[in-house]
Amino acid sequence: MTSDKSSVPRRRYIQLIGGTAAATALAGCSSSNDTNSGDGADGNDGSDGNDGSDGEDSDTSNGDGYNTLELQHWWTAGGDGEAMQALLDLFQEEHPDITIQENPVSGAGGGNLHAVVQNRILNNDPPSTWQDWPGANLEPYVEADKLNDIGDEIWTDDLREAYLDGPKLQARAGDPDNPFVSVPLNIHRINNLFYNVEVVEEAGVDPASLSSPQELIDAMETIESETDAVGMGQETSSAQGTVQLWAVTFLAEAGADAYMDFINGNTDGHEEAVRGALETVAEYANHYTSDAGSINQDEAGYKVANGEAAFMNQGDWQAGNFQTIEGVDYESGWDHVPWPGTEGYYQLNMDGFAFPKNNPSPDATREFLKFLGTVEAQETFNPIKGSIPPRSDVPTDEFPPFQQKEMEQFANSEAQPPSIAHGLAVSPEVLNSITEVMANFISGYDVDSAHQGLLDAVSN
Repeated sequence: MTSDKSSVPRRRYIQLIGGTAAATALAGCSSSNDTNSGDGADGNDGSDGNDGSDGEDSDTSNGDGYNTLELQHWWTAGGDGEAMQALLDLFQEEHPDITIQENPVSGAGGGNLHAVVQNRILNNDPPSTWQDWPGANLEPYVEADKLNDIGDEIWTDDLREAYLDGPKLQARAGDPDNPFVSVPLNIHRINNLFYNVEVVEEAGVDPASLSSPQELIDAMETIESETDAVGMGQETSSAQGTVQLWAVTFLAEAGADAYMDFINGNTDGHEEAVRGALETVAEYANHYTSDAGSINQDEAGYKVANGEAAFMNQGDWQAGNFQTIEGVDYESGWDHVPWPGTEGYYQLNMDGFAFPKNNPSPDATREFLKFLGTVEAQETFNPIKGSIPPRSDVPTDEFPPFQQKEMEQFANSEAQPPSIAHGLAVSPEVLNSITEVMANFISGYDVDSAHQGLLDAVSN
C-alpha cells in the first residue's frame, strides 16, 4: 500500500477515531480481509497510481466511465434490508452502467462496520462510500482530512433548500465551519414517549397533557396505583438506553439552546440543569420493570405492548417493532406523543453516506450521493425503513399514518438537536466518556458522581 503524504500520524489518527477502544478494534482488523479490499470487482489492486498524495481521487475506469461502486452498510435484515434493496434497485434502474458491490457488515449496532471502515481508511483503502451516522461521529475523519468536500457538486441549491437546518448541520459533521461531507438519507426521532393505550385509559392518564418530565413521574405513580402495570419499560443492561433517556430529559428540562451548549462543551450556567436531568432519571428508575437489568430495549418495548409497562422512551424505530406484534395496532393498542417538554423539537438520529478521499470509484460515488439526496430515493427508502426523509418536500402519500405524523412535526419543528447516544452530537471520544459515566450511574444512581463525570466528558 502506498503512503498518503497528507495523512496525519498513525498514533494521532487512532486518537482522533476514539481512543483506546477504537485502537484495539483497528489492531484486530486486517484491511486485506475486511471486504476483499484491494482486489475487488473493479480491478483496483492498490497499484493504480492512486497514492492519495495530493488529496485527489483517480478513477481507473472499466470502460463505461465508472468503477464498481463498493458500498458498505449494516442494513442486512428485516425492514432495514428490504429498504436498502429497494433503494439499490431504483439506483440500478437509473444507472445501469454502474456496478454495485455490496460488502455489508452487520452487528454491534453498527460498531462492527465502524471498526472495518476505520481500519480501511487508516490504511488508505476506503470503500467507495459507507453508511454511518453523520454529525460529530464523522469529526475524526474531517480532522484527519479523509473526506471530500461535496458542498458544490452534490449539495446544490435545491438540496440545501429542501433540508432543514438540523440535517444540514449534521451533513457538516456537526460543525458549521466544516464543509459538507455527507448526505443524510433518513431521520429517526429520539424524543418520543410511546405508551400502551389501554393502560393509560384505565388509569385515567392523558399522555398528551404531560408538559414536563416531572409530570411523567406523577403519571407513572398514578398508573401504578390504578393498574397492574409499572410506569416504564426501560433496559439497563447496557448504558446506551440511559444515555438516550438522560439526553431527552435534559433537552426537555433545559431547552434546545442549553442542550446545544452542552454538546459543544459550553457548560457554564447549565450545571444545575445537567444535575436536574440526572435526578429525574434516577426517579424514573423507581418505576422500571424489575428485570430492567437483564432485558434489551426490544424486550422493554414488548412489555409496553403487552401492558406490563405503560410508557417508554425510544426512537421511532420502536413503531416498526410494535407493528410486528399481532393485535397491537397503532392508536388503539399503542400510541405516542413528543417526550413531555420537547414539543416543537425533533431530536435527530440519522444515517448518511460520505465521500472518502483516495476513493476507488469517485465518479460512481458522486452519482450515488447525488441520488441519495433526491425525492425519489428518499420516498422509496424511508417508508420501508420506518424513518422519515431529511428532505422536507417529499410527498407523504406512500408513508403509513405514524410516519406521516412524524413528517408533519419534523417540517414544523423549531429545532432539530442531534442525538448524543448515537454519536451525532459528540465525538466518538466524548461519547465513550459519557457512556462510561452512565454505565456507572445505573449501578447505583450516584447523581453527584455522574454530574461531575458528564461535565468533565464534554469539557475536556
